[in-house]
Amino acid sequence: MAGFGSNLLILLLLFQNICLGFRSPLSIFKRYKDISASLPNECLGSDQPVISFGLSDFALDIRMPAVTPKQSDTYLCMSVPLPVDDEAYVVDFKPHASMDTVHHMLLFGCNEPSSTENYWDCDEGTCKDKSNILYAWARNAPPTRLPKGVGFRVGGETGSRYFVLQVHYGDVSAFRDKHKDCSGVTLHLTHQKQPLIAGMYLMMSVNTVIPPGKKVVDADIACHYKRSPMHLFAYRVHTHRLGKVVSGYRVRNGQWTLIGRQSPQLPQAFYPVQYPVDISYDDILAARCVFSGEGRTTETHIGGTANDEMCNFYIMYYMEAKHAVSYMTCTQNTNPEMFRNIPQEANIPIPVKSDVMKMMHGHHEETKDSDTSSLLQQDKKEDILDQDFHIEEAVEWTGLDLKLGQVSGLALDPENNLVVFHRGDHVWDENSFDSKFVYQQRGLGPIEQNTIIVLNPSNAKLLHSTGKSLFYLPHGLSVDKNGNYWVTDVALHQVFKLGAKDKEPLLTLGVPLQPGSDKNHFCQPTDVAVDPITGSIYVSDGYCNSRIIQFSPNGLYVMQWGEESSLDRSGPGQFRIPHSLALIPDLSQLCVADRENGRIQCFRLETGEFTGEIKHKAFGRELFAVSYGPGGLLFAVNGMPYPGETESVKGFVMNFSTGEIIDTFIPLRKSFEMPHDIVASEDRTVFVGDVHAKAVWKFASVEKMEHRSVKKAGIEVQETKESETVAEARLKNKPEARDPLKNKQHLVQQTSSTGVSFVLITTLLIIPVVILLVILVFIRWRKPTVYGADGERKLDSSSGRILGRLRGKGGGGINLGNFFPSHKGYSRKGFDRLSTEGSDQEKDEEDGTDSEEECSASPLPPPPSSS
Repeated sequence: MAGFGSNLLILLLLFQNICLGFRSPLSIFKRYKDISASLPNECLGSDQPVISFGLSDFALDIRMPAVTPKQSDTYLCMSVPLPVDDEAYVVDFKPHASMDTVHHMLLFGCNEPSSTENYWDCDEGTCKDKSNILYAWARNAPPTRLPKGVGFRVGGETGSRYFVLQVHYGDVSAFRDKHKDCSGVTLHLTHQKQPLIAGMYLMMSVNTVIPPGKKVVDADIACHYKRSPMHLFAYRVHTHRLGKVVSGYRVRNGQWTLIGRQSPQLPQAFYPVQYPVDISYDDILAARCVFSGEGRTTETHIGGTANDEMCNFYIMYYMEAKHAVSYMTCTQNTNPEMFRNIPQEANIPIPVKSDVMKMMHGHHEETKDSDTSSLLQQDKKEDILDQDFHIEEAVEWTGLDLKLGQVSGLALDPENNLVVFHRGDHVWDENSFDSKFVYQQRGLGPIEQNTIIVLNPSNAKLLHSTGKSLFYLPHGLSVDKNGNYWVTDVALHQVFKLGAKDKEPLLTLGVPLQPGSDKNHFCQPTDVAVDPITGSIYVSDGYCNSRIIQFSPNGLYVMQWGEESSLDRSGPGQFRIPHSLALIPDLSQLCVADRENGRIQCFRLETGEFTGEIKHKAFGRELFAVSYGPGGLLFAVNGMPYPGETESVKGFVMNFSTGEIIDTFIPLRKSFEMPHDIVASEDRTVFVGDVHAKAVWKFASVEKMEHRSVKKAGIEVQETKESETVAEARLKNKPEARDPLKNKQHLVQQTSSTGVSFVLITTLLIIPVVILLVILVFIRWRKPTVYGADGERKLDSSSGRILGRLRGKGGGGINLGNFFPSHKGYSRKGFDRLSTEGSDQEKDEEDGTDSEEECSASPLPPPPSSS
């Protein structure tokens, strides 16, 4: 009987531990119930302010409680308590806002908000104690995901216990219909201890004055770093409408290393640092904002209103937990003389199209359809970020039936027409070259057909053709901003510039029919690209050289980089046939399809410095071509698999920032044989040219099937002129939040306005009872000795794992609200709203931010085939 009593006691302990183990998620719901009950349902996003993902992870939805700002440049704040007592880590941010109504959002962490109201005017302040900036959003910026093992520490004994959301409503004309705003951000938090703690370093100018009409004004910031080492992984820039470019650097021993450089007129997201940058004790952090006072009639000062300016460079970093500091600022210029040596790129504006600028700053005509167009454009941007699109062949396009030679190059001209470079009746085969790469078929003469043809991209109608009797074996093609054709010929070992209506080249590089490796010769050059900003010419050279060469706009040699891959490895800047080029002018980068290494390598335009590579197992051994498209997308095609390999030939769509494969595509008519080049337009129309199939396919972007099926949510389906079905989502009330964690949310089903599922609670209560009954029945039919000391020790260990709690120290920060007024000469009205942002109404495209692990290098392939 005593044995049975002991067993019963163990069962009771087990029952208690099971209940305690499940108590944490429920306590989170209960803790938040009082806060969310008073908020309108339309402002709770998923109708569950807190969503549990088990024992350790949960999401917290922070939204404005259905506010309607009355005047422009209104700053509203609201607070949400951390719904747990223990230490937690923020590992992901998902914004829910549109720049049609919101200029910017800031998320602070602190322990005592300035008000206990549902929301308040931020003139009252954000926090009564010190506060840290955890997140910043503007210009339809995409979500921000932290690296694995990195999190912002909150809660616990010293961490922030409240989140304070500040929303700046710049132009309130969008609220003429009296609608309510529920903008905000969803946080993904975890109790799992993160080995690396994230923080924010804010560099900002506080005393810059921009004279009226002055073309270039530099605002410089520099501080010595005097703390433990930190590692930078993301950056963000911010100015108002006068800002042209913002750049940040680490300066160590006189060497300037770029952290990030971006136009503040583009989406103000946190962009990943392209090349790892660490900051050590006594390094200098430096930043420059470049402004133009053209168009202004009075001085422009730093401040928080529409007519003021800002100069901010945000840096996200991580540190070891024992040394972690959550927030730091730099507002001085400790060494003005050092900026004489700042890289020239810091003063080169990043171009933004004029029509985009007009749209961003609200200079568009108000028509009946303006709201609809705006929404549709926003939907398209979200599609890029949320990857809700798919590339499929446009089967009605007749260009596939054109009679062409081997198609070696594709490009789009300034009118978005398709330009095709093909070989007519010439073929590159095993008899074309000798062992020294000298062309052996000169007796055939040049190609007698027009090798450059221009097609209407919609119906494949021939618009123009040229290039007769000029080339022997065409290869690469690009078109510059003025409509000039730039081509390479692997037989001639030359690069040519041709006017659209000229029969003779405007510029020729290389010596005809003479391969070589010096500054004046090429050896089977593969591709050419022209920088639209500087006019610099970049040539990939090629099949028998392994280098990228830069020339001036007039064709003068500037520099080169690259070397042949070694037999056992392929490091940065090593090539095995640099086959295709993709120029990304906004980021000042050049990406190369490193064909036989099956990867994409990217480099800085100004220096040739390696910035990163993209390599996936799905590429197989060969990657033939790469193209960059607006919205931060890369398009690529690979080669046919070798015998015994499974990776098929296909097209790829990738996120340029992360390298993640978003989509793959293959043709429906015919099949890829050796896709040789690819080009993509602004609307994600893709063309692929195949050198063996002698064909050009057209592919178009369509909505994913699961996205099309949500008819009840208010989806409108439109037919394009080319009969491609494009679904544009316009929710009739409030757009449903597309959470990157949505695939986990089905674990908790919502059936009540309190955000607590009745089914979930019932299930959690029944499970322990069922387990108890099963164990009692089991004990009844087993001997008591089965549950001896060993079993009891196992029970305690299991309970400890369920009930174990993580504890540690939280990070602090400074109160920006009291910071700016302390600087001499600063008296800009309204800036003590704790805003570090501006107030222009701006619009632009945005990029996605997910990540994917890269694959290792492929084995050494057999000798490459000619193409």
